[in-house]
Amino acid sequence: MMFVHVVDEEIYLKLVDQNDAVRLFELTDRSRCHLKKWLPWLNDTNNVNNTRQYIKESRDSFAKHKSMNTAIIYKNEIVGVAGFNEFDWNNRAGSIGYWLDQHYSGRGIIVRSVGALTNFAFTELKMNRVEIRAAKENIKSRAVAERLGFQLEGFIRDAEWLYDHFVDHAVYGMLAKEWEGF
Repeated sequence: MMFVHVVDEEIYLKLVDQNDAVRLFELTDRSRCHLKKWLPWLNDTNNVNNTRQYIKESRDSFAKHKSMNTAIIYKNEIVGVAGFNEFDWNNRAGSIGYWLDQHYSGRGIIVRSVGALTNFAFTELKMNRVEIRAAKENIKSRAVAERLGFQLEGFIRDAEWLYDHFVDHAVYGMLAKEWEGF
């Protein structure tokens, strides 16, 4: 089971696999403080075996057409993860999530990767809707959706538990008929 999607001359996305476990764990570990501010799974990722389990679950879910998690390859190095957290095939909708190692921020990697995933959703998967949710205060993550032209549709109060508090989510949506390509 293989999936590779070329984004541009610097970036491609590939389905996560067990060969990526050590590198993904290293990125997670070195960006732990940075990522923990917005992602709820850091306390459950304490060693490479946790990452291996994540990869196994991701591939199982992909095989069942429920989700698709890809490693972001930038200049031949894994630098983060982007993909569809879930597919809703009945409603032809997908929800995109992403994270990036802090050492690679500010290079447009996430915007280009998420743009390519959005385009893939509409052109290849024939989705009608793509959604991005981010914590209301996560300005950088929200900026990704805004740069790509996603519409802010509203907020969900206390949408996610982050270790010791709830955060509200900003919900962004893009419809196939609105997408101008990437």
